[in-house]
Amino acid sequence: MKHIVWDGDYADRAIFEDILGQLGALLWFTGLSGSGKSTIAKALQKKLIQCGTYVVVLDGDNIRHGLNSDLDFSESGRKENIRRIAEVAKLFVEHGAIVITAFISPYKSDRNSAREIVGNGLFKEIFINTPIEECIKRDPKGLYKKAISGEILQFTGISDPYEAPDNPELAIQTINLSIEESAEQIVTFLKQNGTIQ
Repeated sequence: MKHIVWDGDYADRAIFEDILGQLGALLWFTGLSGSGKSTIAKALQKKLIQCGTYVVVLDGDNIRHGLNSDLDFSESGRKENIRRIAEVAKLFVEHGAIVITAFISPYKSDRNSAREIVGNGLFKEIFINTPIEECIKRDPKGLYKKAISGEILQFTGISDPYEAPDNPELAIQTINLSIEESAEQIVTFLKQNGTIQ
């Protein structure tokens, strides 16, 4: 941008990672509404805190109440929603945090853009893989019922598409796992790739 210069020479991520004893990373949860993203994020956050890990959760609904309250659910609104979240997450990751995002993020191109913003090695796509039939059955917020009746338009999985990841770093099959088991599977993944001890 004209007249704006990037101000560098601040402490880099490695310094923060050394202090914290962990590697900065973004755990990008994607999946349908009702798949369990936020519930698993909460359980995982508790487990990581118990391990002494610095972890930040960015939840889709909560972000829509503040930072992204000006955005709609059109394709362009969703695209900007994901771009902003990726930029915010990057700031935390660069300070050594493990960031968990819980967003439907239905489009592959938007998730790929988020990966580019944060950095391929730092971005871990975690597919909360729950069949839509199960999500409709759960319907914790009553949104599927409203979408099916036409009360909510542009609803992912009903009137808007969801593009499942081709090669996520991790896929959690929630229909076969409890919330605790799902969170523990992610902890194991983080230990195996050296993100946490």
